[in-house]
Amino acid sequence: MRLFVSTRNKENAVFSKEAIISGLAKDGGLYTPIELNDIRIDLDKCLDLNYQELATYILSNILDDFTEKEIKACVINGYTDTFKTDDVILVTNIGNDFLLELYHGPTSAFKDVALTILPHLLSTAYKTHDKNKKIYILTATSGDTGKAALEAFKDVKNIYITVFYPQDGVSEIQERQMNTTRGNNVDVVSVAGNFDDCQRLVKTIYEDGEINETYRNVQLSSANSINIGRLMPQVVYYFKAYIALVKNEVIKLNDKVNFIVPTGNFGDILAGYIAKTIGCPINRLVCASNRNNVLVDFINTGIYDINRKFYTTMSPSMDILVSSNLERLLFMLSDCDDKRIKRYMDDLNANGRYEIDKKMLKKLQRSFVGVYVKESECKEAIHRAFHKDNRLIDPHTAIAYQASNKYTDGHKNIILATASPFKFSNSVLSSITGLAVRSEISAMNRLAQISKEEIPANLKDIDKLEILHNKTIKIEEGRDYVMERIKALND
Repeated sequence: MRLFVSTRNKENAVFSKEAIISGLAKDGGLYTPIELNDIRIDLDKCLDLNYQELATYILSNILDDFTEKEIKACVINGYTDTFKTDDVILVTNIGNDFLLELYHGPTSAFKDVALTILPHLLSTAYKTHDKNKKIYILTATSGDTGKAALEAFKDVKNIYITVFYPQDGVSEIQERQMNTTRGNNVDVVSVAGNFDDCQRLVKTIYEDGEINETYRNVQLSSANSINIGRLMPQVVYYFKAYIALVKNEVIKLNDKVNFIVPTGNFGDILAGYIAKTIGCPINRLVCASNRNNVLVDFINTGIYDINRKFYTTMSPSMDILVSSNLERLLFMLSDCDDKRIKRYMDDLNANGRYEIDKKMLKKLQRSFVGVYVKESECKEAIHRAFHKDNRLIDPHTAIAYQASNKYTDGHKNIILATASPFKFSNSVLSSITGLAVRSEISAMNRLAQISKEEIPANLKDIDKLEILHNKTIKIEEGRDYVMERIKALND
């Protein structure tokens, strides 16, 4: 069976079920498959599969300590009557390019595609590991993961979840989505800081030896893409989008395409790299960044440097400087050199930077291209998509849409549309009309009138829902807050 090892110590090796339960390795590394080159997805076979069948086929190959029957059950439970479309995703036109629409799930964001199946993967794994433990999920969010995780795990037996999000770092609608979530096992906390602070808090708790030793009845886990159970389901939609272009006779089977990915924490685009590794004919993965363009600089120079100003932008889910999933990519590009990866991460923690060698940089650039999109260009892209291409897109998708306009190499470009535009109504409305209104709810209704598009059901009456969570803490209070919750769960 396939081993998943810590990026910082290959001796820490587990199978996928244990990796999904643990979320993060105890040494702070990310569980990553030691080998994927033995997997070769049969594209001919994929042509006749619906989304559920495709997900079962691909995930059974990657998470191979699950039986195919177990994976199929997780897929059916996760994807049946959960999305607006039976196909889970849609591929549509935008100008000369294509949109991979990933926002038709219960919270109108791409995170739903993975987070609707993750509780079932976790519960299935739980049946064979640590049955007597309570699972406590700690999750940092830059906006969309939080609500998707809360919705996925609410009222799930023996699983409890706390979501940390940056105060003033998410849209009003994203915040309302989280703070109105019902469930006897959910907890939402805003943090006086940015997403990197929230993510650092969560990772610090995972690495806290005292917590792990003292509270043995509680298993810490994660719903972030640091959990391979969150990451691997995202691989499926790259294949599904590719097959859609083949079936629509846009390309021939085995022709290569580019995927343009709005990128913050690097999980979504890493799933594309894994898809390419196991047989999806991808030419380039275009990393589209907003003003916090640390990843674009890294792809172009090989230097990862977070010693820079942090910007709050109209695409808040990408306002990230420490992209945790990049660690997995470096591990794969270095031929699983755990000592080197640990050195890079130690340098990042100590000095806020590291530099990869030229050989690794060359390997990186064979698959990845970085494109930086200015804030003004993001607004212009939303305006152009609506008035020229008759498409309503959100500010994150707009970053990728603009990057697609900048990057052409003769291959078809598939743009990942990661969220409903109604989640960022004021930014979209002002970009289209030049007008801004005070309330995000008013902007949402106005946007629906102008666009003639229907507001997603989960957002339509969000202003009428009761606010159930309203806690705010300072970052230095985070450990004590988590400790109190773990103590209560441990009793």
